[in-house]
Amino acid sequence: MHESPEELERLQDLLDLSYASGGEHLRSIHTEERRLNASDVCSLLERVCVLDLATVSAKGRPVVAPIDGLFLGGVFWFGSSQRSVRFEHIRRRPHVSAAYTRGEEVSILVHGVANEIETRTGDYERFHDYCREVYGARYDEWGYWGKEPFAWIQPRRMYAMRIEPHGAS
Repeated sequence: MHESPEELERLQDLLDLSYASGGEHLRSIHTEERRLNASDVCSLLERVCVLDLATVSAKGRPVVAPIDGLFLGGVFWFGSSQRSVRFEHIRRRPHVSAAYTRGEEVSILVHGVANEIETRTGDYERFHDYCREVYGARYDEWGYWGKEPFAWIQPRRMYAMRIEPHGAS
């Protein structure tokens, strides 16, 4: 886990506030005993976690596609291509939703705003170091850093739960 105590506290506050304002149906599924706390979320989201990321088209339609998500500092990060439709959408309409799902057992949802970062400035070395840790020593040879777009999701709402697998005692 790479989160500081302050980042864990901020994430826990977000989870608590999200559930406090969530709808009755959501809370009937995400019961208190199923909800994950901030430490659980951070432990589950180590390394690459494939996210289904929804962006908004010019016609206001949702567009969903999987991406490599990295969770660091209590927020999701991701990259793509300069030519991607995903970043075209984000640059014009930055509101996004993302879902990490593991079968029927784990569901982590985030709704927020994607913030594109400038990787040529050196301001994001913590994230760059995490990319190297996750993808390995040859990460920089791939040529993404400083050339392709990356963003992090500033969460407005986040929900996280775990359900025991069917047949578990």
